[in-house]
Amino acid sequence: MKTDLKRALVLILCGALILGGVSLTALAAPSSSEKSDPEPSESVSAPVETLRATAVSEGVTKDETVYVLAGADGSVEKLIVSDWLKNAGGAASIRDRSELTGIENVKGDETWTAVGNSLTWDAQGNDIYYQGTIQRDLPVEMTVTYKLDGKTVTPAELAGKSGRVTIRFDYTNKASESMDVDGKQETIFVPFAVLTGAVLDNEVFTNVEVTNGRLINDGDRTAVVGVAFPGLRESLGLDAETLDLPDYVEIAADAENFALETTITVAANEPFRELELDDLDSLGDLAGSMDEMTGAMAQLMDGAGQLYDGLSELAEKSGALSDGVGQLQSGAAQLASGLNTLAANNASLNGGARQVFDTLLSTANTQLAAAGLEVPALTVDNYAKVLTGVISSLDGDAMYQKALAQVTAAVEEQRPYIEEQVTAAVREQVTAQVTAAVREQVAAQVTAAVREQVAEQVISAAAGMDRASYDAAVAGGLIDEATQAAVENAIEEQMGSETVTRTIQAKTEEQMASGDVQALIAANTEEQMGGDTVKGLIASNTEAQVQKAIADNMASDQVQAQLAAASEGAKSVIGLKTSLDSYNAFYTGLQTYTAGVAQAASGAGELKSGADQLNAAVPALIDGVGQLKDGAKELSDGLTQFNEEAIQKLADAVDGDLAGLTSRLQAVKDAAGDYQSFAGLEDGMDGQVKFIYRTDSIGIP
Repeated sequence: MKTDLKRALVLILCGALILGGVSLTALAAPSSSEKSDPEPSESVSAPVETLRATAVSEGVTKDETVYVLAGADGSVEKLIVSDWLKNAGGAASIRDRSELTGIENVKGDETWTAVGNSLTWDAQGNDIYYQGTIQRDLPVEMTVTYKLDGKTVTPAELAGKSGRVTIRFDYTNKASESMDVDGKQETIFVPFAVLTGAVLDNEVFTNVEVTNGRLINDGDRTAVVGVAFPGLRESLGLDAETLDLPDYVEIAADAENFALETTITVAANEPFRELELDDLDSLGDLAGSMDEMTGAMAQLMDGAGQLYDGLSELAEKSGALSDGVGQLQSGAAQLASGLNTLAANNASLNGGARQVFDTLLSTANTQLAAAGLEVPALTVDNYAKVLTGVISSLDGDAMYQKALAQVTAAVEEQRPYIEEQVTAAVREQVTAQVTAAVREQVAAQVTAAVREQVAEQVISAAAGMDRASYDAAVAGGLIDEATQAAVENAIEEQMGSETVTRTIQAKTEEQMASGDVQALIAANTEEQMGGDTVKGLIASNTEAQVQKAIADNMASDQVQAQLAAASEGAKSVIGLKTSLDSYNAFYTGLQTYTAGVAQAASGAGELKSGADQLNAAVPALIDGVGQLKDGAKELSDGLTQFNEEAIQKLADAVDGDLAGLTSRLQAVKDAAGDYQSFAGLEDGMDGQVKFIYRTDSIGIP
């Protein structure tokens, strides 16, 4: 019975995780490459008074992402922090605080001035995106250990090996506060929901298992997602038997030539800042009703004991039957009174239990809507059927096919644009090839013409005649071979001179720039673009780009996160239905119990009436006293057993689950609200922060 209300607590935590919506918008360290040719921002010292006079940060919030670049064993190698100042009010100037070094504006040209850790951004009404590095301890320490066939090994030793591999992620919560909980100082850890994911190649890994997580297998790869809540159970003051909140994730698989690209872990406290604790008030009302019920039960047992004692005395002292009957009459009256008191609480007890059920169903409706699941409103009668349908709809294969269809449709809409870009690239290549061929022809023609001019000049200088006369003299044998050789050498020397070379280049470029040559290039280009070969090249390249875009989008962090979220959503809905099923069993049992109390109260009234009649007819009842005593003994024993096995367990369940739990949950929520930044936050500014850990690959060149 005790686990029923604990499951209600798990329901609230799972719902908060859904509502919080841990976002995996980027699973790699950020880079300034998103901005073209960034100009360096200014970092100028200025008087503090001047900065405060010009800085305005009202309405600005900070969204911070800490990228943890870690070794394969989880050891921190570098921290990169990306901050987004959301300028909802369009402030011209923003005052900020940051302990980062090497700050860089990664998406705009806005500049900043700095005095120590105080920054003032010249925002000009824009959001600010900047990043930098920092060295400090993380709030959640992650340690990754590896075993091969049961033996602990290092990542380097594991690379390329085969056997049964175990990878364990242990998370240690290092962030805590001392908080007042019901008048006592308690250590409350800043709550973090930690999700670890890895994608395993099915050619390397088989027989994959995960502890505290789920698996999705698409045939080629197995996606593993695990969840943990380090420090949360200690903050709630619960033992492991009462509520098992994992603080580690473990993956086991058979490996062949072990190689692992990377693992991604996200730690966020935002889900716990969204906890809804108002609904726990109805549980307090139920506890009050249970107090009244246990008091009435004590009164009922006292009456039953007195009834038995009276009957025993009556049996032993038949001579004093009148006195015994009087005690019987008194005990019967007390029994009737106790049962009537108990029955009077039936409506309150049933109403309180129904109110809790309705509250749980209302909370479940809110969580499902926040998760984007459109389902009919859950009721006591339909919740099981509705949630069973939701669980079926979140099947991993179905979600993958749905995501593939959406990505394919989106990329196909861009096919005309892709074809346009491919055509432009091919046209550029074809134009370059045609231009090169035409240039070669033009250069040959210009060179031949220049050679003729040079020959005329050389022949005139050497032989005193024009080219035609020289050629005729050579043909008639009037020019000796030595003279001919000297003429040819002189022509070649002139052709190789810098002056002639520049002349050829200049005339070539002049010809290339002419309208006729440009028209020729354009015509030849269009002719080739219209040919079957180039058209086929464009079509094949376009299709290749479309398929690449589909594959890239399916492998993107966003789509993979959506698939992982769907799997986690199915797990949460299964947990939701299990919790509701458990409470439904409690609710049904409570209705059976109150019906029995009403029936017992009616019987006690009849017993009291019979005792009154017995008092008036003592002589006729002496023979039945013995039988009545035996029945009273059975009644007393039965009430004692009922009290121990039902009433006290109900009371213990309510008292044990509610004592301090609401206060501790509030403290956990407050601790989550206090932790808003890792690298610094301006006074009065709201913020939120998440941590993304990426481990090094193992066995990947």
